[in-house]
Amino acid sequence: MQVSVEITSSLERRMTITVPATRVDSEVNERITKTARTVRMDGFRPGKVPLAVVKKRFGASIRQEAMGDLIRDCFYEAVTQEKLSPAGMPTIESIKDEGDDSVAFVASFEVYPEVKLGSLAGITVERPVATVSDADVDKMVDTLRRQRATWTDTAEAAKDADRLDIDFDGSVDGEAFEGGAAKGFSLVLGSKRMIPGFEDQLVGAKAGDERSLNVTFPDDYQAEALKGKAAVFKVKVNTVQTPVLPEINEEFLKAFGITDGGVDKFRADVRKNMERELKQAIKTNTKNQALDGLVKAHSIDVPKAMISNEIQRLRENMFKQFGGNAKNINPEMLPDELFAEQAKRSASLGLLVAEIIRSADLKVDATRVKALIDEIAESYETPSEVVDWYYGNKEQLQQVEAVVLEDQVVDHILAAAQVSDKAVAYEEVLRPQQQG
Repeated sequence: MQVSVEITSSLERRMTITVPATRVDSEVNERITKTARTVRMDGFRPGKVPLAVVKKRFGASIRQEAMGDLIRDCFYEAVTQEKLSPAGMPTIESIKDEGDDSVAFVASFEVYPEVKLGSLAGITVERPVATVSDADVDKMVDTLRRQRATWTDTAEAAKDADRLDIDFDGSVDGEAFEGGAAKGFSLVLGSKRMIPGFEDQLVGAKAGDERSLNVTFPDDYQAEALKGKAAVFKVKVNTVQTPVLPEINEEFLKAFGITDGGVDKFRADVRKNMERELKQAIKTNTKNQALDGLVKAHSIDVPKAMISNEIQRLRENMFKQFGGNAKNINPEMLPDELFAEQAKRSASLGLLVAEIIRSADLKVDATRVKALIDEIAESYETPSEVVDWYYGNKEQLQQVEAVVLEDQVVDHILAAAQVSDKAVAYEEVLRPQQQG
């Protein structure tokens, strides 16, 4: 087998592979022989069909099938011989099979780039430092009470945290737009479900009131045609309801699994959960800064095939978020351009992380894997069963190991980067996660 490689760009290769006709003929004849053993044809007993008859009847299709497998096998033999690492499947541009002394084909493909790590010392990370205060716990308890609130109609003016039932019709330049109208829409003031200014202008409204709201769509609004546009919403307030918060009594505590220890045990559990969330949020914030810094510090060519695979993965993840409504989503509503930037970053990061793992010879730390599994198991009633389940489930264990290895990469970056601590409030650390 002869191989020649042409470099057509920094990542693209055009490889011509020539295979001796004897190899092709040998493969074809072997398949014809196998076919003759099993094929059924009128006038012949099973396994007794002459090779010449089989070749005449099925020779063309057998040769085509054999050529497909040979091209695949020879391609992988060739890239191994040339020490190339294809990034994705090749495109077979032409095949020369004229029955002479050789068969040739041309394969075009991309290779993985050679990633050279630069200095990590220029990466800056501002690590948040926060604690859970008594006031934070008070606010969380209040939030938990509001989540279980009942509602009662009121004739009073609407205020923050009240729930309104409204009808509305929106228009831009006097024209209605898709999704701009609704009837019987439930809205809690202060929830920030609507675009800026919408909820603010309903404060003070009473049941039966009609209001005209002047708002402007954000520049980053998801609907392209509405970005930055001024709009008017005609709103009718059908009802105003005020929340009635439940008392923190035995029934309320029981809903959270508290049967002993009363309010003190409840508040201790709330604090513990908040501290767990805070720890994770700080870790995520620090990790994102480190990885963002890693990407910004390096400029690398990324194979189109990798970006395409990432785009498909991101699209599938978005479809999963739609749940049962996914079947109503036209794939054309989620074009490649929507994911291109994020996909390129993700692919670049994957290459850089892989190079750090290789160059620093990082291995999964089994102690950290066990610690993470133990931490996950803590939130379950029978932690030991959860631990056993992870160690007995190869796929789940590999996912945890991947998380730990990425954490080790982050630690490697932080060890070289410029890291400073910044005191912040609990809510400030949690806010990005809640928005995400």
